[in-house]
Amino acid sequence: MPYFPSALSAQPASANMSTQLILVTGANGFLGSHIIYQLLERGYRVRGTARGTKVALVREFFASYGDKFQAVLVNDIAVDDISEHLKDVDAVMHVAAPLPSKGDPKTIVNGALDGSLNIIHQAEQAGIKRIIYTSTMATVFNPSGSVTDQDWNPITEEETLVSSPFSAYAGAKTLAEKAVWKFADEHKHVDITVLNPPYLFGPFAPGFRVPKPDYGALSTNLHIYHMLTRKGRTFPLIPASADIRDVARMHVGALNSPLESSIGRKRVPISSPHDGNYKDAVQFVAAAHPELKDRLVDASTAPEFPFDKLPVDLKRVEDVTGVKIDSYYTWKETVLDTIDSLLTLEKGWVSEGYEVEIPAIEDYGL
Repeated sequence: MPYFPSALSAQPASANMSTQLILVTGANGFLGSHIIYQLLERGYRVRGTARGTKVALVREFFASYGDKFQAVLVNDIAVDDISEHLKDVDAVMHVAAPLPSKGDPKTIVNGALDGSLNIIHQAEQAGIKRIIYTSTMATVFNPSGSVTDQDWNPITEEETLVSSPFSAYAGAKTLAEKAVWKFADEHKHVDITVLNPPYLFGPFAPGFRVPKPDYGALSTNLHIYHMLTRKGRTFPLIPASADIRDVARMHVGALNSPLESSIGRKRVPISSPHDGNYKDAVQFVAAAHPELKDRLVDASTAPEFPFDKLPVDLKRVEDVTGVKIDSYYTWKETVLDTIDSLLTLEKGWVSEGYEVEIPAIEDYGL
């Protein structure tokens, strides 16, 4: 589960990045931990937010970076006063978001909407002029099949509040992102970049730990883990994915992106240029891990989507984030690195005496 050295060095280094302090919300999350790792590796200082006991765990993740990293407690990002945590911060990356399984639709909506607005309002009041916001491809999906920065999920607030967990998540993120752009229109002195990734897969960030079985902490990697069981639905319901390492690079690269005044509104749908074929994924694992043959899902049950690659403007992704089209991880690398990372976690749990039983995907609203 390596990081390619060329991938981390693909973005131009900023001469003053060692003096820049970046606040990242959701430091203990799948994407947040990758972003923090890449920021620290590139010389930035980072202040990461986490809830409750996760603060101590996050400090453990990044202990080797000394005072370059600071973990701070934010229990409820939707209402907490974080003004102290914003002192001396040069840019904010708002990555934290409620997962589909975390609560009823109204709770999901309030968490996404209020959390986003609370963070960006306080950042603006603190004088911070650059905000990177993690949205989702679910805000772009629409019946036309087009996936441009002009496209929106047509789901309404009323529909969101009576939806399934995944649809409620999509609706909540759509409402939240629209509110972010309304804020951007009213505060032109703040430069906002919104990244819209699809399903994210890949190994966990170096140092990332899940001390005991907590399947929610696996995030969308639960889909890949589910290939090692024949129980329940295994595969995602929609096509397209991206490697978590590539999307983290895009967040880091967005810190040095041209201003909106010169490049236009920075709403950036993301997808890998490689086919995310799940039948191939099962076969990759079978070839690399013959010892898993009795656990692997039947590859013939994998869905055949009408297309595996979304028609995303990857040149636009490069223009905004600096991540070049030929530098993305391949689908095979993503799948095998993810499996290796999951098996390492599983081995650790078993060695500690825990019983591992991979839950149904539906239990997590994915």
